[in-house]
Amino acid sequence: QVQLVESGGGLVQPGGSLRLSCAASGFFFSMYVMSWYRQAPGKERELVAAITSVGGSTNYADSVKGRFTISRDNAQNTVYLQMNGLKPEDTAVYYCNARHRFVQSNNYWGQGTQVTVSS
Repeated sequence: QVQLVESGGGLVQPGGSLRLSCAASGFFFSMYVMSWYRQAPGKERELVAAITSVGGSTNYADSVKGRFTISRDNAQNTVYLQMNGLKPEDTAVYYCNARHRFVQSNNYWGQGTQVTVSS
C-alpha cells in the first residue's frame, strides 16, 4: 500500500527552525522525484521545494531560497525539509509529494503537517 507520512511540524517563533520528514512506503522510492508543497489559509497550494530521484538537483520557490533545504535518504525512503529563518508567512500545512521520474501520472500525496510561525 502506498503511503507518505509527514512529521516534524509544530509551533515555532519567527527566526526559528524546523525539520520536516516524509516517510515513504509501498513504491520504488528511488524512482520518484520528491517535493514539498504548502497551503496557507485562503491560498492556493504552492510548490516549496523539489529534489530529483538521486538527490543530484534541487529546486526552490523564490520565497524560501537560502532558508530551506530539501534532501533525501533513499536507503531510508525518507525526504526532509530543513527550514531555517522561519517567517510568519511560512505558516501553512506542508504536504509531501512523490512523482515517478518517467511515468509522471504516478503521483502520491501525504496527509500534511501543520507549521505555524508566531511569536
